[in-house]
Order: sequence, then C-alpha cells, then structure tokens
Amino acid sequence: MLTKQTQIKLNIPLQLKDYLESRAARFGMPIAGYVRHLIVKDVEEMDYPTYRASEEVEKAYEKAMKEKDKSILVKGDIGDFLDSL
Repeated sequence: MLTKQTQIKLNIPLQLKDYLESRAARFGMPIAGYVRHLIVKDVEEMDYPTYRASEEVEKAYEKAMKEKDKSILVKGDIGDFLDSL
C-alpha cells in the first residue's frame, strides 16, 4: 500500500542543522529520516480523534449488512464488470 506523502520545507539555523546531521549520523540515518523519526516519536502516544458516524451512514450500514446475502463475487477486472452494467 502506498502512503500519500507531502513535503515540508523547514528553515533552521545552520548550527541546528549541523547538530541534526551529527545525531542522524550516529544512527546511520539521513537527516530527513532522523527528523521523521523524531516527529513520529513525538506524536505516537497521541490519541487519534474518532468521530461517530452520522445517522444516515449508520442506517446505510445496517441496510448493507442485512442485504449482504444478496452480494455477488466479481471475478476479473471490476472495471469490465461495471462497464457491462
């Protein structure tokens, strides 16, 4: 699975860059990988926000679960199947 990514431009003092390069080198990492690691470590214990589904979504889910016995298995290219409808 490919994860969507974005790029961030970050301006830091030269002395901080030198420090980061030194720390990254200690772990055999490029500076970008080391900074990414620091960010992940910082946010890993944060609670990910969860939201309750809307009433409309819950009803659609309940209906789909009740009708799952009417589902069909599509073999091959799903695009071809949809084109044939």
